[in-house]
Amino acid sequence: MSASRPVKITDTIYRDAHQSRMATRMKTQDMLPVATDINEVGYWALEMWGGATFDSCLRYLKEDPWLRVRRLREHLPNPHFMMLLRGQNLLGYRHYPDDAVKEFIRLAVKNGISVIRIFDALNDTRNMELSIKTTKEHGAHAQASVVYTTSPVHDVEHYVSTAVELEEMGADSLCIKDMAGILSPTMGSRLVTEMKDALSIPIHIHCHMTSGMGAMTYLKCIEAGADIIDTCLSAFAGGTAQPATESMVAVLAETKYDTGLDLEQLAEINSHFKQVRGQYDEFFTPADIDAQVLIYQIPGGMLSNLRAQLTQQGMMGKWDEVLREVPRVREELGYPPLVTPMSQIVGTQAVMNVATGERYGIKSKEVRDYVRGHYGRPPAEISDEVRRKIIGDEQPITGRPADLLDPIVEATREEISEYVRRPEDVISYIVFPEPAMQYFKHREVHGE
Repeated sequence: MSASRPVKITDTIYRDAHQSRMATRMKTQDMLPVATDINEVGYWALEMWGGATFDSCLRYLKEDPWLRVRRLREHLPNPHFMMLLRGQNLLGYRHYPDDAVKEFIRLAVKNGISVIRIFDALNDTRNMELSIKTTKEHGAHAQASVVYTTSPVHDVEHYVSTAVELEEMGADSLCIKDMAGILSPTMGSRLVTEMKDALSIPIHIHCHMTSGMGAMTYLKCIEAGADIIDTCLSAFAGGTAQPATESMVAVLAETKYDTGLDLEQLAEINSHFKQVRGQYDEFFTPADIDAQVLIYQIPGGMLSNLRAQLTQQGMMGKWDEVLREVPRVREELGYPPLVTPMSQIVGTQAVMNVATGERYGIKSKEVRDYVRGHYGRPPAEISDEVRRKIIGDEQPITGRPADLLDPIVEATREEISEYVRRPEDVISYIVFPEPAMQYFKHREVHGE
């Protein structure tokens, strides 16, 4: 066997795993009992914040998301704490001013986040540059992402050139982010091979098991030179979550890529999460393989949202029609990757088109803003006919969207001064005003 090249593991049990399989409902109290054990495993990182966790803490769990980081950090000094950040969108669904982005990242690092995975739904690097720069200024690891999808404009050259640009911006590592589980083993291997030739920073692979290919893709990517993979403990693995940590550890143990992690230790920790899972049955989704994602490229979370919208409107009989409409809308809007917030924007418009029987007869505010250029640069040109239907003769902006936004932090601090206990409260309110205010009022009565 040639020289060993151990692969590093990032476990997503505290974030993406329960976001994907359990509607992001796991409470901090269910994370703490095994935190000290997890600290000794040898993970490179725990992906444990960002994504939907911030919103869910405030809205559903009545927890302070910042307090979650601090409490877990007390028990987990060893692994990196990783969070998922939507670049200029932070954790919300629109762009935020630069002062809010800077303050959010400053506080995230102060509270214990040491790796920030930064992505933009359109792979528009202009929307990621400030986050990368600010992360590094505060001494944390800036992991930039390319969002993987397939279309006539999303080829290997596009991904490699985007990755090179992100490294030049200062990224410390590069993540290939396959949110829909559609990255094939062959394409994964090719992407990693090409990026290894073009980059000098580590490559991290993030896949979901939605289509059933994730574990195979990981193995081929590792053989091509990938340095780190995302997995989750088996109690939450599979389906729209990641491949199982234990399975990948066992597979790699027989190779030069041996992770060095202990299966018995992982099994003991996993038994805790099996028990936790049983407490959330009403939210838990099965670990089914959904091969439709290979045709429609609709991630699991987006499928759930579409089902909810159609059920609410009594339109489940139109399910197949909506599935066909999604890729049509996506093409007309310039092939945006179907990741938050673009998955919601495209999905909602597809439902409206089918519901009314008139394509683009009703347009959401978000789809108007997207066509106006307020989310960034579309991967391909938007259809002229569709653009006119959505914004008429209005001319889209071509610059960086955040350049149009005024500072917001100080004005917000004054606006909610009676509720502010610490600087983090101001940022919570900026990103999620209503859920944050509900939490502040709850906190006044019940404490933290």
